[in-house]
Amino acid sequence: MQKIKIHPEGPALSRLVVGVWRWHTVSTQHVEVLIKTSLESGITSFDHADIYGNYSCEEVFGNALRGSSSLRNEMEIVTKCGIKLLSDKRPNHTIKHYDTSKDHIMWSVENSLKMLATDRIDLLLLHRPDPLLTPAEVAEAFTILKRQGKVLHFGVSNFTTTQLEMLQSYLPFPIVTNQIELSLFKNLSLFDGTVDTLMKQRIRAMAWSPLGGGKHFEDERIKSALQNLAELYQSTPTQLLLAWLLKHPSIIFPILGTTKSERIEDGAKSLNVALDRQHWFEMLKWVEERDVA
Repeated sequence: MQKIKIHPEGPALSRLVVGVWRWHTVSTQHVEVLIKTSLESGITSFDHADIYGNYSCEEVFGNALRGSSSLRNEMEIVTKCGIKLLSDKRPNHTIKHYDTSKDHIMWSVENSLKMLATDRIDLLLLHRPDPLLTPAEVAEAFTILKRQGKVLHFGVSNFTTTQLEMLQSYLPFPIVTNQIELSLFKNLSLFDGTVDTLMKQRIRAMAWSPLGGGKHFEDERIKSALQNLAELYQSTPTQLLLAWLLKHPSIIFPILGTTKSERIEDGAKSLNVALDRQHWFEMLKWVEERDVA
């Protein structure tokens, strides 16, 4: 699988990324299998967040790396910070809230490094836009972490265009991605200027929930249409939904969230599906239930 830079000054990631947000539900041995399956399928990039699995997924992943430390140099690790959940592991949290203060960013990175059993994070994202975000403070934290070599690149997640541009204006280096919800079923960002602006800034989006949360299984009309088109392409519905995103000229990086090896292998094959332009618009019509203007 081809690795592509997510930004001219950013890291090269595999064209598909594996998300680990449910990996706390399986054993360390199974996590090792999922990592190896991903790498064997050409997927070298893994998407984390400190809060995933009630603050446990990073540690589960790190335990797998401790058992096979050579794996670390074969992969790129993405993680996020900035959300504080109500959790028995964080007894001082009395309400779910955001924290993008310098102190919290610095502490989060140190904790993630420890949990992930690594000496560096390839890409750190602010998980959600924080209305109390102080951009100069974020810039100070990012600059220190980059200088220390603990974080190599920085991005955001779920930011609007103006929120990203505001933060970028305070940074001496580029924000390299915006991780957004994007799929055939959640496609507004392709039409409202969000992805266009990222293209203008040479920033490539990471797409969470690229299969639309299984919505294609709920709608019998779409399920049937997907199956028929998949047969034409000798592929699977999952591969078609990923191919729909992969065809976009902005070069989107879909994130596969699964605990099943066979779904990782299936998703990786989506890069072999050369979706026709007319079929791309046909799939869009299934969801919008109308032709484009």
